[in-house]
Amino acid sequence: MAENDKNTPKPGNLTSDDLSGLTDDERRKRGFAPDPLLPGEKAPKAQPPTPVHAAFVLAILATVVVVAGQILTVVLKQQLVDRAVEQVQKSGQKVDIAQVQANANTLVWAMLIGALCFGALLVLFAWKAREGTRSARSIVTLLAVLGIVFELGVIRSIFSIVASLALIAMLILLYLPKVADYFPKVGKNL
Repeated sequence: MAENDKNTPKPGNLTSDDLSGLTDDERRKRGFAPDPLLPGEKAPKAQPPTPVHAAFVLAILATVVVVAGQILTVVLKQQLVDRAVEQVQKSGQKVDIAQVQANANTLVWAMLIGALCFGALLVLFAWKAREGTRSARSIVTLLAVLGIVFELGVIRSIFSIVASLALIAMLILLYLPKVADYFPKVGKNL
């Protein structure tokens, strides 16, 4: 894509005036180092394509849904414990209710903390991908796939289905052919 683009000027054909106002990733795409910033200067802001911005919004939506599902699990923990104890007692096995209570408490809080950490990482790297960083898009892809597998494999609820659908839509938007040039492949000259 970017390496075969005939419209992209080669580094030797550009002057410093041609590079002013470009984002760091646009400079890298053209073979230049990021522009140094003087104190008090602000870096130029990237203008992401609409699908990339929509993918960022879907990452936020998926995070909110996952965390909301885990908060609901914490709130309904006692009902979940009662149902689990009832199922074990129906099978004729002995159950220590205090042990089940302690394990459930640990589990729901660990799941909530995990959801918060997952959401923070997903939104952080989705933001960096929104700025055009190719490696951030790869990490968002990895996080989304792990999230989908976990949500659909371990937890089955309406929250997990909605979050998984948002993550799938986000991945589709990040890999559309029309946004491929927004994520330039950085050349490696060794």
